Amino acid sequence: MLQRSYDAVVTDSPPSWTVRVAAEGTSLPALVKHLDGLTADEVVELNLPTGEPLVYELSNDLRPLPRKGPGGVKGRFLDPKRALAAAAAVAKQAG
Repeated sequence: MLQRSYDAVVTDSPPSWTVRVAAEGTSLPALVKHLDGLTADEVVELNLPTGEPLVYELSNDLRPLPRKGPGGVKGRFLDPKRALAAAAAVAKQAG
């Protein structure tokens, strides 16, 4: 999946473009794991909410900028309060 994402997004996108990638199910945690350099155990603990846009700003070498936003990832949610509430609901469902 990662090679396909790289080929589809990086090789076809000039540096000045804004690229939107939609992911769901297991592909979203896999992308976050890759971008943030997380272990499998760390990504499971994130309780990523569905339907909440997560924005990553990348450096020129296509690595996420080092800051961490609400939710413990290097990306930032467009609506942090709503995303954190949704993540808490996910955590509650998981028990």
